[in-house]
Amino acid sequence: MDPALGPPEEMAEKRDELTPMMRQYHDLCARYDDALVLFQVGDFYETFCGAAERTARLLEITLTSREDSTGEYPMSGIPIDNAESYIETLLEAGYRVAVADQVEEPGETSGVVDRAVTRVITPGTLTEDELLASDDNNFVAAVAHGNGESPAPRVGDGSRTGGTETLALALLDVSTGDFLATSSRSPDAIADEVSRFDPAEAVLGPNAPRDVLPEECMVTPFDAAAFDRERAASLLSRYYGHPDALLAEDAEIRACGALLAYAEYVRGGEHAASAGSDDEAAPVTEPADPDERSRLEYLTHLTRYDPREYLLLDAVALRSLELFEPRAVHGRDDATLVGVLDETASALGGRTLRDWLRRPLLEPDRIESRLDAVEELTGAVQTREELHDHLRDVYDLERLIGRISRERANARDLRSLRATLAVVPEIRQRLVDADCDRLQRLHDELDPLVDVREAIDEAIVENPPIEITEGDIIADGYDDGLDELRATARDGKQWIEDLEERERERTGIDSLKVGYNSVHGYYIEVTNPNLESVPDDYERRQTLKNSERFVTPELKRREDEIVGAEERADEREYDLFCEVRRDVADEVERVQALANAVATLDAVVALATAAAEYDYCRPEITDTDRRSGLEIDIEGGRHPVVERTQESFVPNDARFDDGRRLAIITGPNMSGKSTYMRQVAQIVLLAQVGSFVPAQSARITPVDRIFTRVGASDDIAGGRSTFMVEMDELATILREADERSLVLLDEVGRGTSTADGLAIARAITEHVHDEVGATTLFATHHHPLTELADDLQAAFPLHFEVEGVDDEVVFHHEIASGAATGSYGIEVATAAGVPETVVERSRELVDGTASAADTTGTARDIDEFERVHTGRDPAAAGGPSPATADGGDDPTDIAAELRALDLGHLTPVEALTELDRLKRMLEE
Repeated sequence: MDPALGPPEEMAEKRDELTPMMRQYHDLCARYDDALVLFQVGDFYETFCGAAERTARLLEITLTSREDSTGEYPMSGIPIDNAESYIETLLEAGYRVAVADQVEEPGETSGVVDRAVTRVITPGTLTEDELLASDDNNFVAAVAHGNGESPAPRVGDGSRTGGTETLALALLDVSTGDFLATSSRSPDAIADEVSRFDPAEAVLGPNAPRDVLPEECMVTPFDAAAFDRERAASLLSRYYGHPDALLAEDAEIRACGALLAYAEYVRGGEHAASAGSDDEAAPVTEPADPDERSRLEYLTHLTRYDPREYLLLDAVALRSLELFEPRAVHGRDDATLVGVLDETASALGGRTLRDWLRRPLLEPDRIESRLDAVEELTGAVQTREELHDHLRDVYDLERLIGRISRERANARDLRSLRATLAVVPEIRQRLVDADCDRLQRLHDELDPLVDVREAIDEAIVENPPIEITEGDIIADGYDDGLDELRATARDGKQWIEDLEERERERTGIDSLKVGYNSVHGYYIEVTNPNLESVPDDYERRQTLKNSERFVTPELKRREDEIVGAEERADEREYDLFCEVRRDVADEVERVQALANAVATLDAVVALATAAAEYDYCRPEITDTDRRSGLEIDIEGGRHPVVERTQESFVPNDARFDDGRRLAIITGPNMSGKSTYMRQVAQIVLLAQVGSFVPAQSARITPVDRIFTRVGASDDIAGGRSTFMVEMDELATILREADERSLVLLDEVGRGTSTADGLAIARAITEHVHDEVGATTLFATHHHPLTELADDLQAAFPLHFEVEGVDDEVVFHHEIASGAATGSYGIEVATAAGVPETVVERSRELVDGTASAADTTGTARDIDEFERVHTGRDPAAAGGPSPATADGGDDPTDIAAELRALDLGHLTPVEALTELDRLKRMLEE
């Protein structure tokens, strides 16, 4: 346990001697011993002892001290009005935060003010707008086994620990109420789903595998009993009825029930569960009686989904295709696919668009339904623009109704809901004449909730204050009792306003003033020179340097009347506001249904806007029966991100079918190979999202999964080299890809020797072609692989056109059939600014002018590859070399070999070895 958490040792030893307030702090720290307790004292949240020292350093605030009869304690505090910014820093430092608020008014108790934890803030359970990204979900996850025990490990397949038993994943966004569940017998499949949704936090069932979660995901210890099947089912039934009707697996019930229990715990309150420690051996303890939990009324829907219903994108593919984050460390934030497409006007639409990108569709009918809506709005420019303008006035309905249901909404939140509901009729009107079924359904689903809007209008003033306990939030005429109290206070204040003039006339003191302060209340002030004229009924209240302040019996009576009426009015307003808020919360399902419709419409409008602005076309979705092979036929395709960041972009075609499904792509670095492969994958993905695509035309068969092995990276912390990471990713592809997959391979085999790398690359190519059958784009500098196009029926070579001009390389970025004539490594090195001495030395090696003494090295690697894969032994005396095996030492063959050399990927020793081999070819 972090020493800054838990009950302070110096307090624990003398708990019974502590002051009542410090005893409260000690007990809350003991109860929430996995969290840093922020303890309200007046207008500040305070921490004490070790927690104070830690927070003072982390938050860069002053460390002070508190002294009482039991000793002196370090103390540091943050202002409540600005707490969120400090809490964000604590969360980023890896802490959970328990907020202990005063739950009594100081003036209403004779003893110490009672405090209770009202919420526990963790990375995965944030509900504060200031701490949340508005355009994306923030999930907390739960992972559980079917019987709560770890299954037998699989052996020999290189996958994560797991077996034949079901593993379930539950995901909950506490701020919006989105609640999802799925399961699989493969831990790898669960890990892929975790990658899709990227939860910020997770709770794990007994012996559930940690390695299905990314390293950066916070794992919170939670009571194993929460994963008990009966307890989980009981809790789920309180929300959704019998769980067997919703969930297909025992493991799903355990995961969902435990996640609900955790969500209730972090809500806080008198009956919240106490927290556990950072030590997994000391988990939290749930309350035995489930009825003691605080029900989260806005969690109205639990959706079970099958990952096989969507195109699968694992963590590697999400990174490689730059869906949400740029690959470059210093890349532009908008240099992502979502950055290009996100023309949404509301937070609702932004989250929905991201969900569509995470989970592209497989079912052609669902894809066509979205495409129909996008196409209609793409052509209806005025309607699209008017919809966008109205959607900009929509507040975040999901999070609004969440706050309202959790009783954390203020009057301004209700007015924001009312403002959104006022826009809905305008949005519906723009869809009255819609042609496609999807837009017609959206029109019908846009319930304006007139009754809710009118109720808020009637009850809440137009511009209410933030505070809900200080009055001025309920409209005049809404409640007779409140109106009477306001009238009493108003009449009293008018009497006091007239008092000054009356008393001046009565006393003859022209400088007499009537005033008010929060300490002494109302008073009559008379300057010292006029004290002799003060009437006998004046009672002295306060003496100042130059004046005296007085009251009269009537003024005191009126003051009591005014203050009493105002206090009762404030209390009445608060009660009325809470009543209105509860009434609105009762309509949570209607508000959520409206939010879903608005979010869908906003996402469709965004896709239509991108299609119109960037000249995208509607893709044709083929092979609706999914019996034949994949077809990808793209004419004039463009990379949607690169074309937005470059001044010009060269479109290229891509054609794949059952007879052409493995493209071997060659060409120098910077020619466009990686961009081309990614653009094909992104166009396919966009088509399955239901978006128009950057191309002149496109025919797409939905693919089940996109695999990528693109770019060099290592895992130093995990003890894996770049080559090991590459091989691990390749193992996943070869194990899991099939004929319905799209595979991108870039420079496989470059992390080892030339012979080993070429051998691995060739073996993988043959295996993908013969055994996997996936549609594959393989970019390589191993030029001998292009010869496989003659041996493998469905393989074909492609290359990028380049031109060498005066020691410079000109990239045309145009793809063509056949193999590249070379890699132009020296020209690329020159353009990159490699020192001239290195460039010249490289040219000497290529031109054959290097000394014979320089040509010793690793010829054995090359010779071994040739013996294995060509049947020839160039090292044998008199044996033919590869270039002369068909009849002599034709200089043309040697020139071709030189052009085919990939100097950019040869070490100096390997380059010398190649040069020696070519020289021996001439000599022979």
